[in-house]
Amino acid sequence: MASWQWQTVGERPYLTCALLADWQHGFFTQQFAPLNPFEITAMLYPQAAAYRAKQVHGNLVLCPSSLPLPVNNDNLMDGDGMMSEASQQAVWVCTADCTPVLIGDVATGQVAAVHAGWRGTAQKIVPVAIAQMQAQGSQLADLRVAMGPAILGSAYQVDHAVAIATAATIMPNGLDLSPETVIQQLLALDNSPVQPDPLAGKVRLDVRQVNRLQLEQLGLTAEQVAIAPHCTNADPVNFFSHRRAPLRKAQWSGIVSKTVA
Repeated sequence: MASWQWQTVGERPYLTCALLADWQHGFFTQQFAPLNPFEITAMLYPQAAAYRAKQVHGNLVLCPSSLPLPVNNDNLMDGDGMMSEASQQAVWVCTADCTPVLIGDVATGQVAAVHAGWRGTAQKIVPVAIAQMQAQGSQLADLRVAMGPAILGSAYQVDHAVAIATAATIMPNGLDLSPETVIQQLLALDNSPVQPDPLAGKVRLDVRQVNRLQLEQLGLTAEQVAIAPHCTNADPVNFFSHRRAPLRKAQWSGIVSKTVA
């Protein structure tokens, strides 16, 4: 299991993952609010240019060359992922219970940042990002994937329809089965991302585990994937949580591409 480390800038804490040690990166806490990615990049990675999208819970992954100019916080394009195309590009996503996913390629140095809520996960946004990295020359064996703080499945009660739309992506022909059958089969899985809930028509959903299983089905090994042992809902000191307090606030996660010698 990859280790996670707390870092600080001044008195502001953020997390890094040993799996992504080759890259400058961070899963930043609410203490960085109200700074935006352009400001955080200028403070921590002044050699890099910052890129982000206007997140809309889809599966569109953008690259810097597709963005309108000027690239700034007031001129954003709809999307839920950013993929680098050159070195010294900092790509960012924001989350407040959804899963922030940072991806690095040890062979090319290129990176991606993905916002994977249940809707994006249902649309396989992480596999979409990886497919685009492969089209840019990445090999699956060279990828390293870290999923940052997000709401734990035990704290995330959802309707059956949400669980089916999300978790059925890991089931062969899952979307062709009846809703009742899908729920029953999901609950019966070993290490299932879906757990029972005492209320009728409800279950608990672990979105990060769905993404992990999607990556496993792509062919990534357990050693290539790390999941942060932090729940946004359970930690009001460090993380905003939409489920805990439905405010328009979020924390940022970003990673900087590099040149491989």
